[in-house]
Amino acid sequence: MRLGSLKEGGRDGTLVVASADLARAVRVPKIASTLQEAIEDWERAAPELRSIYRLLNEGKAADAFALKVADLASPLPRAYQWADGSAYLNHVELVRKARGAEMPPSFLHDPLMYQGGSDRFLAPTDPIPAASEEWGIDFEGEVAVIVDDVPMGVSAERARAHIKLVMLVNDVSLRNLIPSELAKGFGFFHSKPPTAFGPIAVDPAELGDAWDGGKLHLPLLSTLNGKQVGCTDAGTDMQFDFPALIAHAAKTRPLAAGTIIGSGTVSNRDRSKGWSCIAEVRMIETIEEGKPRTPFMRFGDTIRLEVRDREGRSVFGAIEQRVVRAEPAS
Repeated sequence: MRLGSLKEGGRDGTLVVASADLARAVRVPKIASTLQEAIEDWERAAPELRSIYRLLNEGKAADAFALKVADLASPLPRAYQWADGSAYLNHVELVRKARGAEMPPSFLHDPLMYQGGSDRFLAPTDPIPAASEEWGIDFEGEVAVIVDDVPMGVSAERARAHIKLVMLVNDVSLRNLIPSELAKGFGFFHSKPPTAFGPIAVDPAELGDAWDGGKLHLPLLSTLNGKQVGCTDAGTDMQFDFPALIAHAAKTRPLAAGTIIGSGTVSNRDRSKGWSCIAEVRMIETIEEGKPRTPFMRFGDTIRLEVRDREGRSVFGAIEQRVVRAEPAS
């Protein structure tokens, strides 16, 4: 099944079930008014939502309406927790190599993860506001999962059962603000503005053999200003799968239902696949040419991220965002 949230009904939106072709949807207030409500009562809600999904695809769902991506918020417009990993070690290696640092051996078995802001996510078509181009505005194409309640200390094997939905992500980064923040030894804050998620969250069962229980084996298409810059394979070069990332996040704390766990930037060693963020191509340029030449995003630039299945159908719908100058606070 496919689920989304309309930009109505308050800060958490209104839950809808979307058709397989993402063309139609239906509100389901008798099952759950929001996606957060559904996730918190998933054992009851999921079978009922799947029943509506079947009826919708058969053209039998009452009160179905035409679905417009512009009407959708992120599937969870806000969440109790957003924890983003860095599971593609090619990305990590390039970052360190570009500044002449070796990658510690521990990175091979101990995932990197940071806790992002989750009080408000951008909708998939919302603009990306920034006060200055000098901040180094970048996109990051990722995959994420939503979990139900996860106990502290869960094993990776048991964590697999807690994955309920899969999403597409644009984890916006302000690259030029990162070095000074990391130098303080306390992690990201200003350099990680609100994240955007794809229009639709998808039940793993809907992904068929493209989902192996821990990884999504489909290409992530990144298009910047109409030019495709990446067709990275989300299932390749992922050092830590989602069960491993969930187990890592839950090492010292339980995870509340509705927690989102991200993969980090999808990155392949095969450079013919392109890239899922601007920073990565700049790192390659620095390594090979001594300095970067590809600019970060500027006001007016548009980034589009999408995953298509093997038949060419959009899986999550597309994230399409334009960078704009932030209006000063009044």
